[in-house]
Amino acid sequence: MSLPVYRKHGALLTTVCLLCGLEFLQTGMLAFASVPIRGEIDASPEEYSLVAALYACVAVVVIAKQRWLTERLGWRSYMIGSIGVYIAGALLCSMSHDLSTFATGRVVMALGGASFMTTSRIMVNLIPPGPARFVGIKVFAVGLAGGTAAAPLISSIAVTHDTWQAIFWVLIAGSVVAAALSLRFLPKDPYPEHERTTTSPARVLLLAFASFFVLYVLQRSYYDFYSDTSIMLVFAALAAFSLYAYFHVEHSHERPLLKIRQLMTARYMAGVALFSFSYVILGANSYILPLLLQAGLGYSWETIGRFQSMGLVASLLTWLVMLRLLPKYPAPKKFFVAGFLSLAAFGWLLSSLAPIADMWRHILPALALNGCFVMLVLATTAMQTFRDVAGEDALFAHAQQVKNMLGQIAMAMGTSVATVFMQWRSTVQYGSLNVRLTAHDPIFSQQLQQLSQFFSLSHESGQASQMALAVQAQQISQQASLMAGIEYFWIVIWVAALALVVSVLQRVFR
Repeated sequence: MSLPVYRKHGALLTTVCLLCGLEFLQTGMLAFASVPIRGEIDASPEEYSLVAALYACVAVVVIAKQRWLTERLGWRSYMIGSIGVYIAGALLCSMSHDLSTFATGRVVMALGGASFMTTSRIMVNLIPPGPARFVGIKVFAVGLAGGTAAAPLISSIAVTHDTWQAIFWVLIAGSVVAAALSLRFLPKDPYPEHERTTTSPARVLLLAFASFFVLYVLQRSYYDFYSDTSIMLVFAALAAFSLYAYFHVEHSHERPLLKIRQLMTARYMAGVALFSFSYVILGANSYILPLLLQAGLGYSWETIGRFQSMGLVASLLTWLVMLRLLPKYPAPKKFFVAGFLSLAAFGWLLSSLAPIADMWRHILPALALNGCFVMLVLATTAMQTFRDVAGEDALFAHAQQVKNMLGQIAMAMGTSVATVFMQWRSTVQYGSLNVRLTAHDPIFSQQLQQLSQFFSLSHESGQASQMALAVQAQQISQQASLMAGIEYFWIVIWVAALALVVSVLQRVFR
């Protein structure tokens, strides 16, 4: 059955896999290599995070307009145009040596490629209903798992060899292949006039304002949360209200850009809530894991990237196991339970780390469990959420758009929460450790003396003492980061346990 499908729809299936893989590859590589890239373009953490917020803001608007543009341009023109713009943005990023050029490139990339994941999933519906379409869904999931797993490895190699620009060269190469394949199978004709959705500049402007407001508040929370907490909370409330206002306008409009009214079913709303919850966790984990392994345990970027990719290969293996189980045992509850059990076990393994933790025995199993969680929960949620809207192409497209728009915001929210938490707990832990380590502490004094004697072999006594103090300060900072990370993973355990209980008790997905 599958072989004729791959022959008949080979170009389409390869494009679906490439576009979905490019989306997750881009997200993962730029998140992993954020610190080295920041140094190359001379950007502060605040400035770099503002670029990320700007990208997500543009992405929300582009995803919302995906169906509208496809209806008017036709699939082929829309896809070739999007890939062309994306490649131009990636080239600009690869040639950038300053913040402004890099930010411009990222915005151009968002204009072209922010809807790649949405487009790739909708492309699957170009295959007629039946077993062949399910093959397309399988290939889509392979692209998701493959892009997620490859991102840390590729970015770590690029950073280690001092060629961070290679991150964008990889994206360009994949995009060129996708464009060439798109020319072979995508239909050229635009949609008939009576089937097209409508919008207005005012509604698009409201969406742009709402999304930027939400994402800017999240970005500023990294730096202003403690100094201006009340102001930040007020702005957060205004941001949430502006986003609600946009969806309310679409809900009440006779010819909306997004069919919000038809999407408000128990199944779809529960699915989007679970997607958003999972994306918050993914955003937080993507920030915390490299920070814990690098700042808390002292591993190199190359080692971290290699092991993260090895761990995330588990998501692909999990999907292969699910493919064997789904035909005989399609009920989703067991997959949700297994997914949140994997998340809880992932948190438990990393919450018991010690400074002498071994990558193979203590960390790689946890990373593999994180990969299992990603596929078990996200793939199962996807199969359940869109079941009621799969029969109508326009409604299905709008359902994908809304989900991915909220996904952009949820990922940014997860990163913000993790950043604020680590700043808070690292500072508290550093203060606690620093207070205890004084000249009156015999262990501290002995270690300081030993380090001073060691450095005095090659440096003057005054300089040796300063170097010994610097090493002690670095060790305290490392221990503070490790302890803050351990606290975070205890929270992951409790969140996973709560989600596990809800997944058992829920009656929407059966």
